[in-house]
Amino acid sequence: MNKRKQNGVAAVEMALIMTPALLLCFGITELGRALYQYDGLVKAARGGVRYLSQQSLASPPPGEDAASLRLKAKSLVVCGDFDCSGKTPLVPGLTLAMISVCDPVGCASTHANVPTGEGTVSVVSVTVGTASPFNFTSIMPWAVKSLAFGPVSISMASSAN
Repeated sequence: MNKRKQNGVAAVEMALIMTPALLLCFGITELGRALYQYDGLVKAARGGVRYLSQQSLASPPPGEDAASLRLKAKSLVVCGDFDCSGKTPLVPGLTLAMISVCDPVGCASTHANVPTGEGTVSVVSVTVGTASPFNFTSIMPWAVKSLAFGPVSISMASSAN
């Protein structure tokens, strides 16, 4: 074989292989970032519903009312604190408007006296993305398109009736 005809073949092969390899690498990275944000939404909603399940919305503590307890639960979901003013959201793009709260006081027809196998229980739930869905914005849209997550809903039995 003529050595002269083989010059540059390795560079061409490298260019042909690197394009799909980089696309695959960046695609896996973006999907991992999307799953990380989704997991953050689930954990944040779980924290909000856990707080709400320990509160008595029917007879709130002095100086509180059911609406302020719901707002605290929503704030816990968004920024991990009772007051979100000036704080960064736990998941980029998450707002209070994306959170809905249902409890035995506000949604009595579906969340009060829910039958179980051993009697009834009151339930509280926190949902992220009911009014407006949470959108994952890809920083590499050529690798993975932006996604709209479906509603994330967490329910728990209320320990304080």
